[in-house]
Amino acid sequence: MYHHLTKIEHLGIAVKSLEQSNTLYTKILGVPPYKEEEVVSEGVRTSFFRAGLNKIELLQATNPDSPIAKFIEKRGEGIHHVAYAVEDIKAEMARLEGEGLTLLNTQPKVGADNKWVCFLHPKGTGGTLIELCQDRG
Repeated sequence: MYHHLTKIEHLGIAVKSLEQSNTLYTKILGVPPYKEEEVVSEGVRTSFFRAGLNKIELLQATNPDSPIAKFIEKRGEGIHHVAYAVEDIKAEMARLEGEGLTLLNTQPKVGADNKWVCFLHPKGTGGTLIELCQDRG
């Protein structure tokens, strides 16, 4: 049987300083980040932590026009998005668009952590930015 959203892939947290937040989350989780990466197209630097079976992605803006910079300016630091793992991102994009939700990108984009990604507009999801993630294989 086909499963739509298989699990929470990670929680994305917007931060002002990746360096300071990496130190904080290392204290909180008891482990350092396992990966740091820049996604130039999104104007963001990221770091990833594992907490048991769960992943946390910290996101710092690399320019003042990036979505993370705008988010922090409007709302401050904090949870930015919830990412869900999917087996077939294109099928999920079509299904969710058919359910009346607005996609922020019409084709899957290359995201951090070797994923194909698509975001759903928070106006249609009760105010939460949702990311779909599929492994790029």
